[in-house]
Amino acid sequence: MRVWLACFFVLFALAKLFDWVQELSLPLPIYILGGAFLAVASNYDKIVGSNFSDAISEAQLEQPQLNASSIEKVNT
Repeated sequence: MRVWLACFFVLFALAKLFDWVQELSLPLPIYILGGAFLAVASNYDKIVGSNFSDAISEAQLEQPQLNASSIEKVNT
């Protein structure tokens, strides 16, 4: 019974929220700013991720690569 009651209240709240959103009217600049925000947010990993991957690859190129023969030379 509790599940049915909880589902009823959740669906009722969603229906009222949907009605309220349909009546909401925003000016055009808000839509433009919202679209710009969504574009930046959806491409954030491409913008910032490329900078991090470039820095990591540069750091790996600067460090000498160790292999088994160079480790044996150091130990002897």
